[in-house]
Amino acid sequence: MGGQYRITGDRYPRMRRPRRRGKLVALSVASAAVLGVGGWGTLQLIDVFTGGDSASAVGTKAACATKATPATAPKAFPVPGTITVNVLNATTKGGLAQKTADELKKRGFRIGEVANATKEYDKKVKGTGVLIGPATALDTSLPVLGTQLAGAERRTDPARKGAEIDLVIGDAFSELTKKADADRALTALAAPKPTPASKKNC
Repeated sequence: MGGQYRITGDRYPRMRRPRRRGKLVALSVASAAVLGVGGWGTLQLIDVFTGGDSASAVGTKAACATKATPATAPKAFPVPGTITVNVLNATTKGGLAQKTADELKKRGFRIGEVANATKEYDKKVKGTGVLIGPATALDTSLPVLGTQLAGAERRTDPARKGAEIDLVIGDAFSELTKKADADRALTALAAPKPTPASKKNC
């Protein structure tokens, strides 16, 4: 170029891009503001659709949680020494009634009559045995005697008088439940049972 605009020397002017820091800062602030407003709006929408009470929802769930219920007091069952048992043999095998009565006596039960079964049961009991007692014995002495002969059927006779119970030996009988197992069953019988928890609709 010539004239007054002629460039001389070895230095040339450098073309620099205009600084945009101010614009970048402004853009960042604007973006943060938009995100903040969007987040706030989202929370408002959640409150609208959930009733606006998230804390109460947590409280409701806590209220609906099933609390552990304490176990009920153990039921008082009679001890073997207060139970009189009549041992009756309904099988064709001789000597079973006396042998069983002797073992029950060792385990603390009182022994009443030892004989063959009546005509009603003689040779008609296919299982291990039948335990028979008055209606009051259903939840008292019958379960206690039942621990000594697992699988025995339990029956009550409303017309029966007194507190004695019968052990009628059946065809499938071989021996009483092992003493150790019977003792564990007797202990479990008197153990406290947990109270069923009531269900809540939440």
